[in-house]
Amino acid sequence: MPSEHESGGGPEQRRSPLRAVAAVLSAFIGIRKNSARDRDLATIKPLHVVVAGLIAAAIFVITIVTVVRLIT
Repeated sequence: MPSEHESGGGPEQRRSPLRAVAAVLSAFIGIRKNSARDRDLATIKPLHVVVAGLIAAAIFVITIVTVVRLIT
């Protein structure tokens, strides 16, 4: 009988996008424990990481451009 983690219908599955956002933000900052990285590799879908990364990068670029325009 498969466990909740193997069936893909448990709470870990529902929190995967939020975990992806947390993983991407901590990667942007540069703080990440090996144990957290290993856990995320096992539970997060790559698509969620890509989408979260693209959104975070876009927000970062928009923020930098806005700050530069305000200063100049």
